Amino acid sequence: MTSMETVNPQADARARARDFDAFFRLEADDVYRALAVTLRDRDLAEEATAEAMARAYQHWRRIRDYDNPAGWVYRVGLNWATSRLRRRDVRRRLARPAGVVDATPFDPALHRALLGLDLDQRAVVVLRYLFDWSQDEIAAALAIPVGTVKSRLGRGVAKLRAGLEDQR
Repeated sequence: MTSMETVNPQADARARARDFDAFFRLEADDVYRALAVTLRDRDLAEEATAEAMARAYQHWRRIRDYDNPAGWVYRVGLNWATSRLRRRDVRRRLARPAGVVDATPFDPALHRALLGLDLDQRAVVVLRYLFDWSQDEIAAALAIPVGTVKSRLGRGVAKLRAGLEDQR
């Protein structure tokens, strides 16, 4: 290595930050919306997104080359939020209607039916139908087998249909 080729750690850090900044601008809102619908709590989704994005920045050299870095961020955010909810009494927190995400992006009846799904089913349904992710992408993002995605998706869609039928 010649003196002209010396490594400049500050330049490397700036380049990495620019790369992450582009990812953040492109994906943060979608990750937040997916978490908000899944968790049914905007404030918790905002905290989870921030925490997951901070962790993504810490590990950006590794995760930037993943097929779906946004999936990694979503999973980290969901895991963080689930742990937090568990500490706060999950049942009481998820049953409370305050802080529920507005249903304006889609049909209010569908939103009510989504609220009837458990967290695992809702996470899979939201990623599949709201964000159009494949079953393989969902499995990778949630670190579960594709078969589990299929079963949660099947049960979730059946429960959604039943919930929508009940609302008619």
